[in-house]
Amino acid sequence: MSERVGGIVASFAGRLGAFTIDVAFEIPRRGITALFGPSGCGKTTILRCIAGLQRLEGRLQVDGEVWQDSARGIFLPPHKRPIGYVFQEASLFPHLSVRENLLYGARRSGTRSDGGRGFDDVVELLRLDALLERSPGTLSGGQRSRVAIGRALLSRPRLLLMDEPLTGLDLRAKEEILPYLAMLHREFSIPIVYVSHEIAEVAQLADHMLVVSDGKLVASGPTAATLERLDLGSVVDRFEAGVVLTCRVVEQLSAFRATRLDHRGQNLVVPEIQVPIGTEIRLRVRAREVSIATRRPEGISIRNALEGTVSEIVEEPDTAYAEVLVDVGGAKLRARLTRLAVHDLGLKPGQSVFALIKSVTLDGTPAQALATGVSGN
Repeated sequence: MSERVGGIVASFAGRLGAFTIDVAFEIPRRGITALFGPSGCGKTTILRCIAGLQRLEGRLQVDGEVWQDSARGIFLPPHKRPIGYVFQEASLFPHLSVRENLLYGARRSGTRSDGGRGFDDVVELLRLDALLERSPGTLSGGQRSRVAIGRALLSRPRLLLMDEPLTGLDLRAKEEILPYLAMLHREFSIPIVYVSHEIAEVAQLADHMLVVSDGKLVASGPTAATLERLDLGSVVDRFEAGVVLTCRVVEQLSAFRATRLDHRGQNLVVPEIQVPIGTEIRLRVRAREVSIATRRPEGISIRNALEGTVSEIVEEPDTAYAEVLVDVGGAKLRARLTRLAVHDLGLKPGQSVFALIKSVTLDGTPAQALATGVSGN
């Protein structure tokens, strides 16, 4: 990426006690980029380096503007970096009302005129109007997160940093906030860096991924392509491993409360999603929810069987399992099978098979589509 191209180009290196950070990466100028990895791998440290809250040797360029270049003695202090930062605990000023917390973010933007959303726009987008006169202590976890996001957006940032904003929230609160997080990259033309150790969040929200392990960058790229990689088993929880398929709504089967989707010329049926025909939907398919058949199955309850070709088989070390990667029209599905099943079916690369999808998870792209554990049986 050249200096004339937008986006973020960064490299940071240094020791923090016994821990070493050594990363170099690029982030697109739009969309959500996930900093993903296990707890303690250095994700938050990298985010703090971008914010200027942690100073390591390195270089940081945002939209062609250099914020840090250790070799040239350049370091823009945190208060001069036009960023919004949402912390894990959704920190709000307890002595201020929701309105006053939001206005604090607006005041931080000063007199910049960069086309950012105004107060009323952000309140409407995040549905905060009923909360404006309340104090932070009376809010639920999901409400606090929405206010913290709104305050960050009202500072009119050129870059939004989010450090595991769903940490500590219960399932209901997470379901409340996820549609708003998914909405951000559509409504705001700024890059968003989202730290998470939950692969489900990343699959639902992120357009791109940076995979971090022990302070090093081990993989990067579009989320769908990165999740297809079988060599990241030590970083991605095998039980939660899976892929993301982009589908299009083609028919509402109202009599059955179901929706038919098209994925590259093949059909999938899922429980009803109340969105218009033509809407794009992202499906997360876990490897453990995919079975393999060497012939098209008949007389079974599973409705979703995609025809494809085995492209790769990797045996998990020290377990009874193997991962099978199946090409379905150029996209990939992962199936976690026993080694015995792979042997008995005689699976090998290049073989034609049918991938049977037992259940999927819909992402929160349209708010109405947010669901978990959607069965395709």
